[in-house]
Amino acid sequence: MDKNFTVEGFAKALDLTILYPGEKGVIRLSETEICRPGLQFAGFFNYFEYDRVQIVGLVEYMYLEEQGIGYRRDVLKKYFSYDIPCVIVTRELDPHLELMEAAKERGIPVFSAKAETTEMKQRLMYFLCDELAPSVERHGVLMDIYGVGIMLMGESGIGKSETALELVKRKHRLIADDVVRIKKLNPSRLVGVSPAATRYLLEIRGIGIIDISKMYGISSVLDEKTINLVIELEMWQRSKSYERIGLHDDNKISILDVDIPHMLVPVRPGRNLAIVIEAAARYFILRSRGINPAKQLEERLLNANREELI
Repeated sequence: MDKNFTVEGFAKALDLTILYPGEKGVIRLSETEICRPGLQFAGFFNYFEYDRVQIVGLVEYMYLEEQGIGYRRDVLKKYFSYDIPCVIVTRELDPHLELMEAAKERGIPVFSAKAETTEMKQRLMYFLCDELAPSVERHGVLMDIYGVGIMLMGESGIGKSETALELVKRKHRLIADDVVRIKKLNPSRLVGVSPAATRYLLEIRGIGIIDISKMYGISSVLDEKTINLVIELEMWQRSKSYERIGLHDDNKISILDVDIPHMLVPVRPGRNLAIVIEAAARYFILRSRGINPAKQLEERLLNANREELI
């Protein structure tokens, strides 16, 4: 996934100092990996990963320091002839004049970091993995219930937000209401966050927008959560058959090509959805530990039938 970052936003997010902002004022990135150009400074440009963020640490810096001005000028001119997104010099090292000249000639941003190289790499990779992850937005509510990330889905007006409010009162935590931004951080993990504009806010029909963090305290909200289970709410249909035993509860829903366990829960007047969803969370935890009450019941009935036959 390609993404444009403003130079100012990139520097602020990673606590960098802008030494040269570049000509375009933006940084276009598609790679989460990072390049340390030690081999390139030594003159080896085969397999140069130039489309990645470039980090110049103490080793690369000292190698250039030991070379003559003429060598630095030549190798850095060739280095910056590639379409490099940007260069970060760690440990607040003062970049060589030849590096700054070559960067300005090509209009490539240069930053300075206080952090050591290893710390900077870790921070940068976490930031890029989060920012460049495939993402999609879905209508729903995301809650943390007993440590299980549960996303409530269903038609507008079905009662998702009211159920979320009751769950917050019961000491569970809200991540997002109405719009959940879902990011695929690896082939099997989806993380949900709230858009910045609606973070910590919950819409209750008849009342309006309420701020959960202010009404119930900061411990009642989370910024993000892995999505472990999707519960879809729908109005109870007498003609429809719903799961009652749990022997066939291996339904999945696919989001960003990741299969997430899915439950369909019917809604009718007088049904306490908050308690039902709490039970679903505990049930999910037990199933993840290999405990299945429906299978246990089936085994008991089979054993009872065998004993009667004997």
